Amino acid sequence: MKEIEQKLTGQIKRLTNKTFKFDERIKEGWFSAVYFLKTKEIVEEKLPENYVTMQFFQKENAVLCGTDEAIALLHTFADHPETLEIKSLMDGDRISPYESILTISGAYQQFGFLEGIIDGILARRTSVATNVYNVVKAARTSGKQKPVIFMGDRDDHYTQQAGDGYAAFIGGSTAQATHAMNEWWGKEGMGTMPHALIQMFRGDIVAASKAYYEMYPEDELAALVDYNNDVITDSLKVAREFGKDLKSVRLDTSRTLVDKYFLRNHHLMGTFDPRGVNPELLFALRKALDDEGFTHIKIMVSGGFTEERITEYEKMGVPVDMYGVGRSLLRINTGFTGDNVLLNGTPSAKEGRRYRPNPRLKKVEYFG
Repeated sequence: MKEIEQKLTGQIKRLTNKTFKFDERIKEGWFSAVYFLKTKEIVEEKLPENYVTMQFFQKENAVLCGTDEAIALLHTFADHPETLEIKSLMDGDRISPYESILTISGAYQQFGFLEGIIDGILARRTSVATNVYNVVKAARTSGKQKPVIFMGDRDDHYTQQAGDGYAAFIGGSTAQATHAMNEWWGKEGMGTMPHALIQMFRGDIVAASKAYYEMYPEDELAALVDYNNDVITDSLKVAREFGKDLKSVRLDTSRTLVDKYFLRNHHLMGTFDPRGVNPELLFALRKALDDEGFTHIKIMVSGGFTEERITEYEKMGVPVDMYGVGRSLLRINTGFTGDNVLLNGTPSAKEGRRYRPNPRLKKVEYFG
């Protein structure tokens, strides 16, 4: 298998010089539904002079993403793409149910076999962008935006990271876990220490943090403090050691565990679920840090956070400064449909569908 690279010049787009890596077997129809391939052959033989307009839409209020990629796909694999008329909205546009977001006009046999691939690109990218947008919105309180770190590397196949990271950026996440996630928008991955580093130092959070700081003194020091399931004790240990040099602590406690803080303070339990990262633990951690003068240390949480959970935390005023979110951002909630709605200039959609002109669509020039 070889890959074909295609760069989009960004003439109507907000970003420039993104490089898309396409599998060359797309040209052979390897990834197209077989009925599209058969239709291509029939039309080439029986109706070669046809001219259609294909229109793409979805059924939700969403943040559009994937148009750059879809256009690059067309310009790479359509037959004579320079003769196609393509009109599109932009990645990042807010879109409404049934709004036309992309139209392609030309002979069906030039591009029709790409319909399903385009649907898939738009579905995945728009779903991720919309999920991230909703989580970022949930993490905005009283005009203050709390950072949302995209941590979806472990929740899907690694080949999706570049596109998912770009979609997350379009949705509003400006910090991401891997370099690949940043590839299309020109940044680098960010992160500090995993549980594995602390394990190597036999659970000694101070020793692990010292090693990290010596190796990466230019980074803002952030300590992962749940390894021993005693986040307040370990947060204070590393805070006392590093003082102003410690910028944040991160909690990622398993939902099956009750932190030792509650086991030492049985009287606090009984009115809430004490497992995992929970509001009461975060309030207690914030107070413990503040009581010793560590008001500058920020608190980051991760592990099972969703739009709904973040909304609840923000309503409660839970002292969280940053959210790390992964799996919930990768749910595919938005599906796209491509319909042939015009045939040789005449409305000709299937029953229940119709041509929906959209004045927001902008013409895309061929960049090959």
